[in-house]
Amino acid sequence: MKKIPLRRCVVSREQLPKGELLRIVRTKDGNVEVDLTGKIGGRGAYIKKSIEVLEEAKKRKVLERVLEVKIEDKLYDQIANIINNN
Repeated sequence: MKKIPLRRCVVSREQLPKGELLRIVRTKDGNVEVDLTGKIGGRGAYIKKSIEVLEEAKKRKVLERVLEVKIEDKLYDQIANIINNN
């Protein structure tokens, strides 16, 4: 049986299979982007693919604290679009 990689959501603190999470990355040059491949280098944070979790992350500024950078509303909108399309 193949081992399923687990990661922890930085908002809900749930440990979930990697496929149920979305990776947000702060790259070496300071840009923040959504990592759909899971291979972009840099500091990453995982959040559950849920609009409720995304709204909680935005309200409590969890991603800003974890990635240590200011996150624009445009990125939150992009994440919401990705979640809604899945």
